[in-house]
Amino acid sequence: MLRSLQESVDGDERELESSEEGAGPAEERRPERCSNTYYCLYGYSSSERGADSYDGSRSSATPETPSAEDFSLSLVDTNLPAEAETELRSFIAKRLIKGALFEGMGNVASVELSIPEYRVGCYYCLLQQEKPLETATMESNISPPEYVICFLGGSDKGLELYPFLKRSLFGCRERQSNLETCIKPYLRSWFEDAVCPIQRVVQLFQKKLTFLLHAALSYTPVEVKNSDERTKKDINRFLSAASLQGLIQEDTMTCLCIAMTEEQHKSVVIDCGGPQPQFHNAGSNKFCEDWMQAFLNGAEGGNPFLFWQILENFKLKAIQDTNNLKRFIRQAEMNHYALFKCYVFLKNCGSGDVLLKIVKVENAEMPEANNVITVLEEFMRETAIA
Repeated sequence: MLRSLQESVDGDERELESSEEGAGPAEERRPERCSNTYYCLYGYSSSERGADSYDGSRSSATPETPSAEDFSLSLVDTNLPAEAETELRSFIAKRLIKGALFEGMGNVASVELSIPEYRVGCYYCLLQQEKPLETATMESNISPPEYVICFLGGSDKGLELYPFLKRSLFGCRERQSNLETCIKPYLRSWFEDAVCPIQRVVQLFQKKLTFLLHAALSYTPVEVKNSDERTKKDINRFLSAASLQGLIQEDTMTCLCIAMTEEQHKSVVIDCGGPQPQFHNAGSNKFCEDWMQAFLNGAEGGNPFLFWQILENFKLKAIQDTNNLKRFIRQAEMNHYALFKCYVFLKNCGSGDVLLKIVKVENAEMPEANNVITVLEEFMRETAIA
């Protein structure tokens, strides 16, 4: 059974807090300071001997799982204290020995370091510098440089929820040609760029966040005016993260976008030119209002890692409601009582306006389902008028 909204939010907040505190005894844990975040960049080189000269005499090493003698890690840049960096390097080396690092695939773990937080989440990934085409042709036998990049902060549960970390990695890959001037500044801003955008959007819009949630849920186009570049990028990231893209069929999503654009003939316009952002042509419903309050409650805790979990729960509930409505509609094709259940569900779920549009697009070529949806639309219109 699906947890209630408040149980969902409270439970996830407790899970994040407990995972950040760590599993050790209370007297061994150090005070939490969620504001501290760290990064580390290592140059990684593996010797050809580890792969080519393996003779089977070392029982602990194979070509796929090199020993510590087969590679080296050289520090390029970090903001970790020296002792903590050494501990992190040891952790990464152990992962390499176990063969647990693959190029381009990020991993998340909880690590214990000599820092005030004691235990933090660590997102680490092995990256290979891409060669220009002309260089790749001329020096095909020379392996390009490789790096291990680490982002540290919050908890492992918090970090693994942030797909924007992958964008940070892609940004680093694009900037590998000039480490000193490009990658290092990019690393120093990873937390602001990857984790904080959702928090900034919540703080900017407050109760008006319900309009943004509704636009994301209903695939309504959004136009941002009179905004600085960072705010515009934050809003677009929030919309992308809050949409159901990837969770429903791609052709359904495309048709829904077209249908919403044709139906409204207008985009939602956000004007950031005044003291407070103003929305035009915006819609909302009870579902989005309830989840807006969940975001505001999360903002009071001051933990930026919590917001992604709230977004995930928001989308999960929307998908579950959509699937329930589909099931009721299939039943209603042969059962009038199920039709009444559809109607009651739409009235009580808080997002009936959006759900009906989604199932209408998905069932466009199914006459029996369309008949049920048409009746439901009439019921909903009559209820709205009354």
